[in-house]
Amino acid sequence: MQNIFLTIDAGTIDWSRAQFALTAIYHWLFVPLTLGLAVIMGIAETCFYRTKKRFWKDTAKFWQKLFGINFAMGVATGIILEFEFGTNWSNYSWFVGDIFGAPLAIEGILAFFMESTFVAVMFFGWKKVSPGFHLASTWLTGLGATISAWWILVANAWMQYPVGCEFNPDTMRHEMVDFLAVAFSPFAVGKFCHTVISSWIIGAVFVVAVSSWYLLKKREQKLATESIKIASIVGLIAALGAAFTGHISGQQVAQVQPMKLAAMEALYNGGTDQGLTAIAWVNPLKQPDYENEEAAALKIDMPYALSIMATNDPHGYVPGINDLLNGYTRPDGTQEPSVEEKMERGRIAIQALADYRKAKAEGASDSSLVSLHSSLKENMPYFGYGYIRDRSEVVPFVPVNFWAFRIMVGLGCVFILFFAVLTILSFRIPYLSIIARRLLSTIGVLPETASDSNGMENLPAWHYWLAIILVPLAYIASESGWLVAEFGRQPWTIQDMLPTWVAVSDLHSSSVALTFIIFLILFTTMLAVEIGILLKQIKKGPSASL
Repeated sequence: MQNIFLTIDAGTIDWSRAQFALTAIYHWLFVPLTLGLAVIMGIAETCFYRTKKRFWKDTAKFWQKLFGINFAMGVATGIILEFEFGTNWSNYSWFVGDIFGAPLAIEGILAFFMESTFVAVMFFGWKKVSPGFHLASTWLTGLGATISAWWILVANAWMQYPVGCEFNPDTMRHEMVDFLAVAFSPFAVGKFCHTVISSWIIGAVFVVAVSSWYLLKKREQKLATESIKIASIVGLIAALGAAFTGHISGQQVAQVQPMKLAAMEALYNGGTDQGLTAIAWVNPLKQPDYENEEAAALKIDMPYALSIMATNDPHGYVPGINDLLNGYTRPDGTQEPSVEEKMERGRIAIQALADYRKAKAEGASDSSLVSLHSSLKENMPYFGYGYIRDRSEVVPFVPVNFWAFRIMVGLGCVFILFFAVLTILSFRIPYLSIIARRLLSTIGVLPETASDSNGMENLPAWHYWLAIILVPLAYIASESGWLVAEFGRQPWTIQDMLPTWVAVSDLHSSSVALTFIIFLILFTTMLAVEIGILLKQIKKGPSASL
């Protein structure tokens, strides 16, 4: 096994990673809008169920139409993404398929069938089922999409924090021993909450953008203003929720993936009383010389904030890249080994595995097998380090992690402010609305003639264009979060267990390159088609959804 893994062409590894990243990025263009629109259309139909007003039915059907267009595209890219585990990452699938396959199977059997069943009722059952059953179907469609996201994120979280499994040297596979530990690990719960809540932001921004276009064109004004009210509340709750769950995720990363946190912060040398970097100069194209630099240039930080985020203690200890490479003493007094020590123990584990299998094949005594198995089990936590050739390989590419994290957080703050102001203006909250309008008028954001009675209908045109421009920015923030999650985990396919070059299939690089180009053309075409259909449907308006 070891020789096969280590002789795979480097080009195959790079192209396989690029192809998977391409598929995942395109897939994630569709998923968050599905999750976000599910909430908006559910609220709109709930308003119809409570008021019996035709307006709310038309509004719900309009957003459901856009949901359906996006949903279909997301399914197509998701299926391809799952197939790539078998085609491009067969060693990974063999090594941990017993664990990783379980949440994917549940997602396919339970969540996907739940979505497909109720989405049919939602679209075609308006005159065939009772209003209550149809409303339930709409919410269950969204719930099915959310449950689907849960199991996918459980699988991804397990790659970041592998729990609930043991290695079986007889089968050469990791096997699940605790399903609940895998399904409900703190990392999985945190990742799910942060990812889904951040998806609601994209749905809310999309609804505000479409509604703003209608207001810009002086059409469908009631649908636009009422939809903005719904989206502003959903967006504000989601933006605040994303900040809170992001803090929790940051603490979990600090505990189980400290190298990722160090890369996100460009923290070369750690310590206590660490500040959270607001801005610093990190060359976006070059890995910094972290071993010879004290800190990133032109660094401005928020005192104690990183220690608070990582440990809930302003004086908490946060290790930097060099601490993790060289080994350090944790606050509880335990010693974290250096990467070289982990590499040595990983090689001991690999050799113990080879000796165990050879001894068993030769009919060795039980006592010999127990001794070899004991050595393997003792060093198995460092098994993946046995394939590391140089300690620099365990350091993620710092620039991507550093800048992607700041883009995500910075845009997150923009969305909190945006939805807060939008909520005040759209609901015309007493006193707050007057104060907000006067403040915005003072700084030139609103004209001096604007009054509290104007609502959202009579704002200057550039306000509506600003809302439209926020759509790509919302996607940039979301994709940046995934860049941090996945680039920060490198070089690991499974954290500390399996490097990428061990997990990949033994394919010729030209084959993977060819399929990469095919997928690039296919996915780009699908995205262009979806955007075209969405724009056409938006131009037609809600009348086309009746």
